[in-house]
Amino acid sequence: RDARRGHPACATSYVCRPPHHTTMAPVRYRSTRGDVEGASFEEVVLGGLAPDRGLYVPDSIPTFTAAEVEAMRNYTFPQIAFRIMSKYIPTEEVPAADLEDIINRSCTAFRDPGVTPVVKTGDCWTMELFHGPTFAFKDVALQFLGNLFEYFIDKKEGDAKRLTIMGATSGDTGSAAIYGLRGKKNVHCFILYPKGRVSLIQEQQMSTVPDSNIHCLRVEGTFDDAQDIVKAAFMDTEFRNKVRLGAVNSINWARVLAQMTYYFYSYYRVTDQAKGVKKVSFSVPTGNFGDILAGFYAKKMGLPVGKLVVGTNENDILHRFFSSGEYAKEQIATSISPSMDICVSSNFERYLFHLFGDDPKKLRALMEAFEGSGDPVTNSVGVGKSRSLKVTPQLLKKAREDFLSERSNTEETLALIKEYNEVHGYLYCPHSAIGVVAVNKLGLNNESMVVLATAHAGKFYDAVKRVVDPLPPLPPALAAVQSLPMRKTDVPNSLKACQNIVLQRIGLQKQPPSVLYIVVPLLVLALGAASFYSF
Repeated sequence: RDARRGHPACATSYVCRPPHHTTMAPVRYRSTRGDVEGASFEEVVLGGLAPDRGLYVPDSIPTFTAAEVEAMRNYTFPQIAFRIMSKYIPTEEVPAADLEDIINRSCTAFRDPGVTPVVKTGDCWTMELFHGPTFAFKDVALQFLGNLFEYFIDKKEGDAKRLTIMGATSGDTGSAAIYGLRGKKNVHCFILYPKGRVSLIQEQQMSTVPDSNIHCLRVEGTFDDAQDIVKAAFMDTEFRNKVRLGAVNSINWARVLAQMTYYFYSYYRVTDQAKGVKKVSFSVPTGNFGDILAGFYAKKMGLPVGKLVVGTNENDILHRFFSSGEYAKEQIATSISPSMDICVSSNFERYLFHLFGDDPKKLRALMEAFEGSGDPVTNSVGVGKSRSLKVTPQLLKKAREDFLSERSNTEETLALIKEYNEVHGYLYCPHSAIGVVAVNKLGLNNESMVVLATAHAGKFYDAVKRVVDPLPPLPPALAAVQSLPMRKTDVPNSLKACQNIVLQRIGLQKQPPSVLYIVVPLLVLALGAASFYSF
């Protein structure tokens, strides 16, 4: 098994700091929309979304030389993570020993010693990102982010020693965030998810966690409705400051940062075994664009990356962009890959910022036109109007230098799952299968291609069972949640309703009296009166 997965001999070691470590110049952060510059890493992590509705990006992208990249070949996963993160996290904010400890504790939550092992599947490779506590790729980032939150909050005093997390999920982010934050001191976590639009086992993973700091809110609406509520909560300055709001969604820069690590790690494992491969390409099932964006940053840092392949389901806003240059919002179509059922990719703004030459004015004008908060606009990078923006042909050509894309429908995805199960003995989830469909359509299924397997197939057996019979047994940890009691609160598609629940649960607003508390006393009075008059 280890030989197949390509583990280096040192993979089980969790000593982070590699030899000859050098401290890099500190990176600061700015908003993609221009109102914030010089933000600290702590401000970025705890703030999530920038006050001007932009996303935080580093003021420069640090790089490795080719020799430095090669020097990390035999590092463990935590050691690689430390080298990358040290370039983005100043030691004045997180000393090296503390960062080592945070990374170590985050990595020990994984069942595989390599954290994200790589497996040969047919002609290409598959990077398994589902060995964390919730069997999804988001565990890699959210174990790290949960420990970062606790680290920064623990240093504060008084009212500042509190953090309220609000996040929206289409399935996997919610459970990964909950498992990363459960039991954390002085942190309350509120996860909003769309009713009837996540798999049952995803809902069970979220709502069966008994820790008192975890709150699951089931929203009447779509994932985008839930995400809009979270974004609006962040834009409500009074509420944001009152509850000390933070974000776990992929808009949080720390998530993108953590995910860079496995692009480096898998590059080494593939090129260890495929000696003729000089550049590794990656196919990523893509919804919010955060996972593949980490690959883009890894490439900019100096990792020898070929193409980054965006694989979408029927909700194909990104495939349409890389095909035509137009980023246009459409209605959500329900699919068998619900974690990708979105109509706006929340991390795509970061990429557009870089595509536009790191120009916040041009980016802001187009994004505000797209969101409907600004006037239609035409400038040197493209055209923006409500629900649509289109870049120039020159910028589309530039985007295609790094990215390719393809779309998979339900029939194609199920056919791929069936084929790989029968021919290769490998079972993909409906999201991961889309990555393979994409490389097949593009003619790139070869030994230099890595497909990111974003979740364990067991989380989506309702879809998988349509083409696989019998199904393999569920992993014990997944099977266990099916018999546990669920705790969730149904809420309307309303910002105010969700804000009230947050205020009540964290003790900043009195809860309305329960109907039971009103009815029972009245009933007692009525019975008392009846008894009195019966005498």
